[in-house]
Amino acid sequence: MAARPRRPTHVRPRLRRHRRLFLLIPLLLLFLLPPLSAVIFRRANSLGRRCLSVTAPHTPLAGRRLSFSIVTLSDESRGARGRSFRGMLNATARNRRAYAAVHGYGLAVLPPEAVDRSRPPAWSKVLALRAHLHRHHWLFWNDADTLVTNPDIALETILVSVIGHSDFHTSPDLILTEDINGVNSGLFFIRRSKWSERFLDIWWNHTSFVQFGSTKSGDNFALKHIIDHLSPEEMQAHVRIAKMQCLFNSYPWNWMAMWKSLHALIFHPSTTWKGVYSDGDFMVHFAGLDDKRGWTSRILKEIGTT
Repeated sequence: MAARPRRPTHVRPRLRRHRRLFLLIPLLLLFLLPPLSAVIFRRANSLGRRCLSVTAPHTPLAGRRLSFSIVTLSDESRGARGRSFRGMLNATARNRRAYAAVHGYGLAVLPPEAVDRSRPPAWSKVLALRAHLHRHHWLFWNDADTLVTNPDIALETILVSVIGHSDFHTSPDLILTEDINGVNSGLFFIRRSKWSERFLDIWWNHTSFVQFGSTKSGDNFALKHIIDHLSPEEMQAHVRIAKMQCLFNSYPWNWMAMWKSLHALIFHPSTTWKGVYSDGDFMVHFAGLDDKRGWTSRILKEIGTT
């Protein structure tokens, strides 16, 4: 049998160099793409992105004045893996109070004592909403790591933009946004109704999704599971998912130099564009970020408040 010809020795160093260059590509993308995309993303609205429906009126919903309340809580703990909510309620209190006062909304900021210690703190949003649901027509849940960045936008305008009309009595009951992972439980609207009461009870009873010792508490997975298993008829009648995440749940991490943002930018460009935080957006949500106090201070300075 004839001997296999040997590869020239000068080819091997060349292949090694090519392998090194190939391994450097992700690093180059990580450090070059986010800064370049950040410039574009921060100007997304001025470049033509429309979070609000262009036909949404800036007037209250039809009929008598509706009662709205913003609901939020925090356990003030350090959280899992160093992700801290400590001091977030105080850091965002003035921002939320000012917005609620301007538009005549209620504001329920629940103390750490309201957290059910048998579960991760995020689950207590279900109990908080269940307790306040009978007091208002609509509740607007806010995770503690959120800020109003454009107070000129009213909650009524957001609802009409999603629902497509201003008739409260034929409105769906649950208004959500979704990101690259599906529906998000950090910011959403829920209407006072028997369906909403049952929905919150079902959500709370999904105990198999409860997780400890992780940055994921399981409440969002449970919400996604419930939504995914609604019948088409029930989904159509009771749930709406905003076409644009930036309508009321924008993320700033999409323009940061991190693998998570790079992955979203490359594999989910459309969803990233719909949800990335841009100047003029209604709210920013520091989901998935560790230094929440630092981000809060940064955005407050950018929008001219402290």
